[in-house]
Amino acid sequence: MAEPTLTQVFGTNATQDATTITIYKADLTGLTATANNSAESILAAIDLKASSYLTQTNQDLNPDQSIVIEQGTGSITTRNNLNYREYNLTITLSKLDTQSAIDPNDF
Repeated sequence: MAEPTLTQVFGTNATQDATTITIYKADLTGLTATANNSAESILAAIDLKASSYLTQTNQDLNPDQSIVIEQGTGSITTRNNLNYREYNLTITLSKLDTQSAIDPNDF
């Protein structure tokens, strides 16, 4: 099989060229698109969108898929005397054991 495509991971309108990547906010999971979405809300929406395709099941079926995103069990934590719900996403990058550093070009 082939590596997951840009549109499989980031949505049907995702494109790239030599210098840019374009991901439509409307393709992202759960994001209400505005002119001023926060960087964190965009990152969370990208992670959630990617997690819908980059699953362990899909990796088991496709040996060319190198990344799996799994949602863990949430928890409650206290910061500054306020309770916060924490949501856990685990991103696992798999590569043959030839180096110790993460190199994005390898995936």
